[in-house]
Amino acid sequence: MGVGRRMGKKQGIPEPLSEEHFANLKRKKGIPVDEPQSEARSSKKQRTIKKPTKSLKTQDEPLPKKSAKPANGAKKNSAAQTNGTKSQKSQPKKAPVPVDSDEEMDDEFDLDEMEGSDLDMEGQELGSDFLDSGSSVYDSDQEEAKREKFVFSDDEDDEEDREEKLTAANIEGLSRKLDKQLEEEAAENEAELREDALQTNIDGDAPEVFGDEDEDELSKSKGLLAPDLQMLRTRITETIRVLEDFANLAEEGRSRAEYTSQLLKDICAYYGYNEFLAEKLWNLFPPREAFAFFEANESARPLVIRTNTLRTHRRDLAQALINRGVTLEPVGKWSKVGLQVFDSSVPIGATPEYLAGHYILQAASSFLPVMALCPQEGERCLDMAAAPGGKTTHMAALMKNTGVIFANDPSKQRAKGLIGNIHRLGVRNAVVCNYDAREFPKVLGGFDRVLLDAPCTGTGVISKDPSVKTNRDEKDFQTLPHTQKQLLLSAIDSVNHASKTGGYLVYSTCSCCVEENEQVVQYALSRRPNVKLVDTGLPFGKEGFTSYMGKEFHPSLKLTRRFYPHLYNVDGFFVAKFQKIGPTPPNAVRANGNAEKGSQSFAAAETEVIDKTPITEDDEDEKEKDDFGGFDEEQDQDYILRAKRNAMRRRGLDPRALNYKGGKKEKVDKEEDKKDGEGQKSAKEEKEHKVEKKTDKNQEKEAEKPKEAKKEKASKKEKKAGKK
Repeated sequence: MGVGRRMGKKQGIPEPLSEEHFANLKRKKGIPVDEPQSEARSSKKQRTIKKPTKSLKTQDEPLPKKSAKPANGAKKNSAAQTNGTKSQKSQPKKAPVPVDSDEEMDDEFDLDEMEGSDLDMEGQELGSDFLDSGSSVYDSDQEEAKREKFVFSDDEDDEEDREEKLTAANIEGLSRKLDKQLEEEAAENEAELREDALQTNIDGDAPEVFGDEDEDELSKSKGLLAPDLQMLRTRITETIRVLEDFANLAEEGRSRAEYTSQLLKDICAYYGYNEFLAEKLWNLFPPREAFAFFEANESARPLVIRTNTLRTHRRDLAQALINRGVTLEPVGKWSKVGLQVFDSSVPIGATPEYLAGHYILQAASSFLPVMALCPQEGERCLDMAAAPGGKTTHMAALMKNTGVIFANDPSKQRAKGLIGNIHRLGVRNAVVCNYDAREFPKVLGGFDRVLLDAPCTGTGVISKDPSVKTNRDEKDFQTLPHTQKQLLLSAIDSVNHASKTGGYLVYSTCSCCVEENEQVVQYALSRRPNVKLVDTGLPFGKEGFTSYMGKEFHPSLKLTRRFYPHLYNVDGFFVAKFQKIGPTPPNAVRANGNAEKGSQSFAAAETEVIDKTPITEDDEDEKEKDDFGGFDEEQDQDYILRAKRNAMRRRGLDPRALNYKGGKKEKVDKEEDKKDGEGQKSAKEEKEHKVEKKTDKNQEKEAEKPKEAKKEKASKKEKKAGKK
């Protein structure tokens, strides 16, 4: 039979690829090209391409025996060659069946004869009998040659998933394997980045933190240029590592102070702090934690909103905002009204829910003072620095619009925003006032609970106001703590210690510095022995300092709580809760500084006795001429003093302090009430002596009255006689 119709149009065996092609593939994959190995491999491939005819066998024909010879050897060889070419094209359609190793070709098919026949048959056309046979031929050597064309290194031969097909059966396994590979790569990349950032020295040698003198001079000459941030960060991490293990990693002849000063300079250059504030914040933490604190101040805190429970519930508010395209979740288990906003397609401060007063934009740390104060329904509360109204409205929501809240703020401009938020959120039990909070015990007192969120330097909210890094200096840390101490004493005096449900005060600041927190609380405890610190009731937070930089504080300061941005992802905050257990002592130092100052003024007031009751002759004459018979001044004075004492009790003040005013004594104190009978008699005798003097004068006046009357009559008569 001749060649078939379609057979003539088919191509023959493709030419082997050149070594340049393999070299280009290797270069694309990033594999180094080795010329000698490539030549050896190419020669091996050529031999394997010529070899396949030695082990060719069909599935349909039985294996020949060694003693038998085929009738047409040449024809059979040509058929085998054609079958070899066909098998290369028919492999993808039908699975190959390998021949067992025990079944081999006869010895008569020698290698030399087969290679010669291959060379002779290269130019001949394929026979038509190959198309008629439906057998498929498998050639193991040819398969190996085919695999070797795609192998660029010896290691890749062992990969199981190189040419693995994706089917429904193995898709789960392949995806699992792929995920595992991605995880391993991510872990390796993270470890590499960590090593690059820290430049960990495996041998344990000390890192070179201090440069040479030439480098220092060069850096000074280039001071106007921008610093190398990557170099600064690397040096900061190395210095921190040295400070953590100073004994092993420090350079010889270098002290800890030198490393610390170098680190503070790098922090000032990298983060933009002034040296004073950087050192003050650095002293609050260990080296590694201080670095985390500075890093946390560079990123903004999450946006948090507080649900107004006077108008809605948190679940309903969350569903309404989600429907508007807001991504949010509860701020934490510690709050039942907070929601943390991650993303929003609408402005959070302009939604219908916001305008309707369903929520207010408020930092998560601002929830904490009100949670610690825990106002009850029907109480009388005071917010001494209320603007812009977040804490005031939170108190009103906890009190369910019962009782009364006095929201005070010394700034009239800020009070306008306070009034707006009170109206928007539906608060009906608040009274807004504009006083200096240091005068508040005189204005109004006797509150069940008082909240004082004192003005501070703002070192806990640097992420919101980066200008704090350079604006705060030593003068601010002297003036502001003085004002905070005055405000705290005023707040203590405004609390009613006899309250059945309250008698509590919460002091809070948005600062992390000890000068504005623990030192102020320690001052209040020393000046007001009638208060004590109690537990805040907050579920998280670090304890306050009991010792700092050689200063010792009261052990009860452990009950205060500190909040840091790098630990809790909230603004830096400080919260302390007091309980007033008694009235303010009479010798207490007032907040305004106009009253007594210590025990010396108290002793001076005891020695000085001044009676300010006026004694005039005209008043005595008028009293005698009065139809009502005059007033009993002593009895009236008792009524007046009793009314003043009751008013002071309502304000939370000690009524005994009424005996003293401005260092002068108005009335005899209780020590004179305890005098013996002789002292009382002497006082009575003095009063009687005064009364006798008054009566003698009155008698003399009465005796002179008729004489004066006679003189008047005589003068009248003389005038009449002169007229006539």
